[in-house]
Amino acid sequence: MRRNAIFGLLCVFLTLTSWASDYQYKKNIHYRPTPSKEAYADSMCVLDVAYPIEASNAPVVVWFHGGGLTSGHRELPKELQKEGLIVVGVEYRLSPKATTEEMLDDAAAAVAWTFDNIEKFGGSNKRIYLSGHSAGGYLIDMVGLDKSLLAKYGKDADEIAGLIPFSGQVITHFETRRRMGLQPLQPTIDKTAPLFHVRKDCAPILIISGDREKELYGRYEEAAYFHRLFKLVGHPDATLYELDGYDHGNMPVASYPLLHQFIKEHETDRE
Repeated sequence: MRRNAIFGLLCVFLTLTSWASDYQYKKNIHYRPTPSKEAYADSMCVLDVAYPIEASNAPVVVWFHGGGLTSGHRELPKELQKEGLIVVGVEYRLSPKATTEEMLDDAAAAVAWTFDNIEKFGGSNKRIYLSGHSAGGYLIDMVGLDKSLLAKYGKDADEIAGLIPFSGQVITHFETRRRMGLQPLQPTIDKTAPLFHVRKDCAPILIISGDREKELYGRYEEAAYFHRLFKLVGHPDATLYELDGYDHGNMPVASYPLLHQFIKEHETDRE
């Protein structure tokens, strides 16, 4: 589904004019249950929480930053700090110091921590949504689709309320392929690819891509195939948006309002 630039500009205006000012923060929380005795892992496996002062049984967004699995830093996007949402911003290990499997394990450990601890901040562990941009979108897709990742921590991926990837890679990630000696335009699908794990019974999913002519490599076409597979396997709640005029870097600007709309719709369905 295409959305034009006028829609995007309206989304920007609505987002910028409605940030909440009643949030407080808890930062530098170690999300692994026991120290790893590895200095790098201990320094990276931390998260921050932004939560409304009066939060009670609130929906939660666990947010993973982008950066191609090689860079970036945990974030608490201001665009998410509204509508009463609690936001968890996750740091994770990066390549080349960590493997793809280790990064996926970090993502799963952070989500498991959220299930176990978010009620302390006024959140509901029945209303946890996962989102992230680019590499972050890739990570949340994998955690939501490959049930073995959360099962390691005693959690069921199907308890996630929704998945909202912003331009996430769904074939084998290009950094994983680079480490295999492959080029960015040489596609591969293996067990580290979200496409490999598409299933009809995962959480509701909102797939968002930038403009097909402006996106990174063939990211829109990946997203379209991802969406098509969900439809073919019979998933009842999978939606695709293409943001006309937005490239890979700036597409989150118009994606945040879609995230809020998606959460509102699914929270209304719970009532």
